[in-house]
Amino acid sequence: MDKEFNEKFDALLEKYTELMVGETNPDLKDKIEKWALYTYISKSMPPLIKHWNHQYPEAKQEMVELIKEIKSLNEELRESKS
Repeated sequence: MDKEFNEKFDALLEKYTELMVGETNPDLKDKIEKWALYTYISKSMPPLIKHWNHQYPEAKQEMVELIKEIKSLNEELRESKS
């Protein structure tokens, strides 16, 4: 992939992060990227996620915490807008 595409995709991810949690920084972008990919894989290939969760229970727990964090930040943002 070329540099221009990567920059444009990064801008998309940055805006998505901002819309999801109300702010953006490299750490939040990384969390949103992992959350989005994990969510997509869990819907498109549930057996793969089940296998991964079984093989890496510590990582699964980290993902559970990450999902909770993003959900909480998203709910806070929604409440602040209403």
